[in-house]
Amino acid sequence: MKYDVAIIGSGFGALTAAALLARRGLKVGVLEQAKYPGGCATSYRRKGYWFETGATTLVGLDEHMPLRYLLDHTGIQLPVQQLELPMQVHLPDGKAVTRYGHLEEWIGEAERVFGQRGQRAFWEHCYQVSRQVWRTSLQQTSFPISNAKDLLLSGLRVRPSQLTLLPGAFRTMEDVLRKYDLLQHEPFVDFVNEQLLITAQNYLPEVNELFGATALCYTLYSNYYVPGGLINLVKPVLAYLGRQGGEIKYGCAVQEVKKLATGYQLRTSKGEVQSRFVISGIPLNNTVQLFSEEKVRQRLQPYLLGSERLNGAFTMSLVLRAQEARQVLHHQVHVPQGLPEIGSKSVFISFSHPQDTQRAPAGEVVASVSTHIHHPQQHLIQHKGAIEQAILEVLLQRGLFRREHILSVQSATPGAWEFWTRRAYGAVGGYPQYRHTKPWQMKDARLDHRGAYLCGDTVYPGQGIPGVCLSGIIAANKLLQDHF
Repeated sequence: MKYDVAIIGSGFGALTAAALLARRGLKVGVLEQAKYPGGCATSYRRKGYWFETGATTLVGLDEHMPLRYLLDHTGIQLPVQQLELPMQVHLPDGKAVTRYGHLEEWIGEAERVFGQRGQRAFWEHCYQVSRQVWRTSLQQTSFPISNAKDLLLSGLRVRPSQLTLLPGAFRTMEDVLRKYDLLQHEPFVDFVNEQLLITAQNYLPEVNELFGATALCYTLYSNYYVPGGLINLVKPVLAYLGRQGGEIKYGCAVQEVKKLATGYQLRTSKGEVQSRFVISGIPLNNTVQLFSEEKVRQRLQPYLLGSERLNGAFTMSLVLRAQEARQVLHHQVHVPQGLPEIGSKSVFISFSHPQDTQRAPAGEVVASVSTHIHHPQQHLIQHKGAIEQAILEVLLQRGLFRREHILSVQSATPGAWEFWTRRAYGAVGGYPQYRHTKPWQMKDARLDHRGAYLCGDTVYPGQGIPGVCLSGIIAANKLLQDHF
């Protein structure tokens, strides 16, 4: 097989790059080791039900956001359904905090639950930062800078409003809470920490203001549900790729990448592939294992994070009898005492829409549950059943469903995640934010500065469907910038 661009993996960042490059007339081949496309943003079928693999809510379709950019440049249309209420957070004292999708409504709710002190100023500030971050991200697609042309183009694209973001790279979210006199408000600090964990993969002292403010405000943008599961987010992109002459090969695990005089040779489980260019859409920890060239390995080494700095997940997939129509499909439940064996202090659950008969038959719904496990390599789960039961009790106590409605339960550990996805350590959510790593110090899209590139949740900008979509936009842009 020969391509202009061989793309390793079919995560949403990889598919974004594939679609944008195919649009420019390049022959693109996507090599996927699994039998389903989409990576962490997809669904899988089991016993007639469709469960989500990872991410369970969709944002990024508003103006100046990455998915909107992708759709505007390709004409792809997505079968989505906007959510009126993005999510609820269940606090230890029994209060339910509704994350309203409009700023004024959300500020009113935050003041009702946490008191008026500092809330309005804090959330108005975060929302303003988040809007400017998204706008700047699509204006500066040569960022992070890694060659002279990046520097020139970034300089030409600088706007005064972009410069106002710079101090935020040096402040943490802990600093921001201190500024608004909220750092001593323990319930609010706990709330923010657990919200950051599911978006930025870390806590207040480590997450910088730019990423933190953006992460905390994702519910203030249009949130969507995809009928049939997130695999139906992926399918239209693949259909577009096919119409442009590209293709995807399933069960095609890439085992080695070699640089040739005229391009690259990829050894896969289904034979050899040759291409002019390569884009790796898999994690850095996996990417480094594919390249035998020592110079490439050395270049990546400073960016790699070990298991002790990553998060895995304990996940559960439930089939339930449908209850009355749900107003809110996504819930985070705080567990201050921590879950047995893993110590996690919050659980996230997403229900399928009760009218979505693609994922479950009428009268039933499916639910995806996840909770973080720090340092997944160290946490070899010994008593999976105990964790499973503890999570169910937490969800039952909050009235999210009743015991008699449970039809089936299946759970998976980081080890199972690693087995099925091949992601190193079974890590989820991408690389966590750390205060010592500024945005311009994150790995940029160039792998070897010759013809190999990177995208996905372990390179700039990181986590979430909008983030990996942006990484795919940047990878495609830099490839075109370098060679066309």
